[in-house]
Amino acid sequence: MLHHLPVSAYTSREWFEREQRHIFSNTWRYAGFMEDVSEPGQYISVQAGLSNIFIVMGRDRRLRAFHNICRHRGTQLIRAVGKVQKALTCPYHDWTYDLEGNLISVPDEEREFGRLDKSCLGLKPASVDIWKSMLFVHPDPDAGSIMDWFGEVDSLIGPHEPETLPEYEEARNTYEIAANWKIVVENYIDVYHLSHLHSSTLHMYDHAKAEYGFVGPHFTFWEPPVPDYAEDQDSKLPAPRVIPADQNGTWVPMLFPGIGLAASEDGWNVFIVEPVAPDLTRVTNRSRVANASAWAFSKQAARSAHFWSKFGLGGKYEADDATSEDDPMASGDFTSEDIYACEQQQKSLSSPHYEVGPAAVGESPVLTHQDVVLKWLDRQQ
Repeated sequence: MLHHLPVSAYTSREWFEREQRHIFSNTWRYAGFMEDVSEPGQYISVQAGLSNIFIVMGRDRRLRAFHNICRHRGTQLIRAVGKVQKALTCPYHDWTYDLEGNLISVPDEEREFGRLDKSCLGLKPASVDIWKSMLFVHPDPDAGSIMDWFGEVDSLIGPHEPETLPEYEEARNTYEIAANWKIVVENYIDVYHLSHLHSSTLHMYDHAKAEYGFVGPHFTFWEPPVPDYAEDQDSKLPAPRVIPADQNGTWVPMLFPGIGLAASEDGWNVFIVEPVAPDLTRVTNRSRVANASAWAFSKQAARSAHFWSKFGLGGKYEADDATSEDDPMASGDFTSEDIYACEQQQKSLSSPHYEVGPAAVGESPVLTHQDVVLKWLDRQQ
């Protein structure tokens, strides 16, 4: 099996702009957790393809989404996150809108403009919806329900109830990978690499028994723990359990176009892929864990430490073999291993000697994802 996208799909500005215009501007975009906008006047903004969109809770406690564009000259009204009192005021000329998006005040209106019909100059609406405790926006105000987009995979991403789990703030982070967003996604869904790149860091799960496939444009994945890890597993989990013991395993879907979920016996996580440039991707991670006391977490950590000292986690290579102490392949951290692999692939794309080889069976999701990208670009032309 051969790969379906040319090198230019991962390197050119033209491809990047087409994807921004036709994919990321026409799909649901993760914006945050539902508690990020939980009281009147609170807001959060996010870039959705070519559109910057913000969600705000109105005085009626209803969530609304608007394009972050003042109707006067287009200046962005708000910054990334925050809380206002009663209104949204553009920093450029102080045009002011209420929390429902209506234009309510224009400084020196009669002297500067005559009389304006402010009812025609309200903020342009977008769509907002909640799914699995996450806030999503869509640039189209008539996008419909988010279940039209995620409904078919809703039952295939694990038994977790993330809306009942508090966020683990210490695990929240954002970092950049010097690689095209599709390389990051393709690494995430590459089943073949799990037993090789992560042979020492993810060996607690049985990769040979993984069940995976596509439902529409969305990739689904589940695999069971290996017997040694499954036996008396509650003494080995890093944090308190969040799903029933008879449903052990890890669910790691990648929902189109870049919403990764990583859910296992002791937590539920999001891995959000955001294209920044043809060769740069921003990743945001947020996690939810059991609603338990600090003592319960400390007790669980102590129980698991004994097991992991024997079962072990290490890097693909021994530290003695590393060229430096910072070698990601000796770090014992699977994320560092993934970042290294993605960035090395991106670098190789510029070589005149680069030529991609055949795809393994475990890489078939990569080819399907490439087809999804192509079909999405074709249908939007």
